[in-house]
Amino acid sequence: MSTKPDSVTTQLELRLVVPGNPSLPVLAEMTYDQSDPYAIRVAFHTGGADVVEWTFARSLLTDGVTHPVGEGDVQAWPSHSSGRPVVCLSLSSPSGRALFEAPLADLVEFLTKTYAVVSTGSESDFVDVDAELALLLWSEPEV
Repeated sequence: MSTKPDSVTTQLELRLVVPGNPSLPVLAEMTYDQSDPYAIRVAFHTGGADVVEWTFARSLLTDGVTHPVGEGDVQAWPSHSSGRPVVCLSLSSPSGRALFEAPLADLVEFLTKTYAVVSTGSESDFVDVDAELALLLWSEPEV
C-alpha cells in the first residue's frame, strides 16, 4: 500500500461472484484523495487493457464493513466466504450487475489510512465550495 500525504492507493484482489461457478479473482485499485474527500475511486482491472472505474461514497464502504448499506447502483454489506470475513460490494449499471467480495482486513486497513488523510467530519474543510459552484454555473458563451 502506498501512502502520500494527500492520498491513499492500494491494490486488492477481489473475488467476482459467479453464480453456479467458482468465484474469479479481479485486481482492483482503490484510491482516496483529499481533493475529493467524500469519494473512493475503484478501478477494476478486467483483463488486458480493460479497466472499469467506479466512484462512490467513502461512508458507504465504511458503513458496509459493519452492516448492509446502499440503495440503487452501489450496495455493501459484511459477510463470510470460505470461512473468512469479507465485505460484499454489489454494483449495477445499464450494462449489467456484478457482485464482488473484498477481504475485510485489507479493506479496513485501506479505509483507516483514508481517515488519517481526512478525518470523519472534516471532509468539508477540503472542498472549495466557490470553485465547485463556479464549475457548475460556468457555461460556454453562445456563438
